[in-house]
Amino acid sequence: MKLYGLKTCDTCRKALKSLPAADFVDVRKDGVPADVMEQAYAQFPDTLLNTRSTTWRGLSDEERARPPLELVAEHPSLMKRPLIEAEGRFFLGWNADVKSALGVA
Repeated sequence: MKLYGLKTCDTCRKALKSLPAADFVDVRKDGVPADVMEQAYAQFPDTLLNTRSTTWRGLSDEERARPPLELVAEHPSLMKRPLIEAEGRFFLGWNADVKSALGVA
């Protein structure tokens, strides 16, 4: 299991605490493999970008119009977090549905 996120993100820290066996990948430091991002975007086309973030609000209209995968590659903090890869499946965020699917109480 891999958990892609930011080490400074409270939600990512909560998820990692609940999933101690997960390998943590800091997207700002290590990035996310292109194939993983493509698969995640195919599964979560409308929610992969965090359009409520400070980073998003700092982008110009021209930058916001760029393809989402380019934006996330350039600004990793734009990705909604955490992105969890488990047994060939992807989960986005840390809500009750994700916890239940991963067997976390």
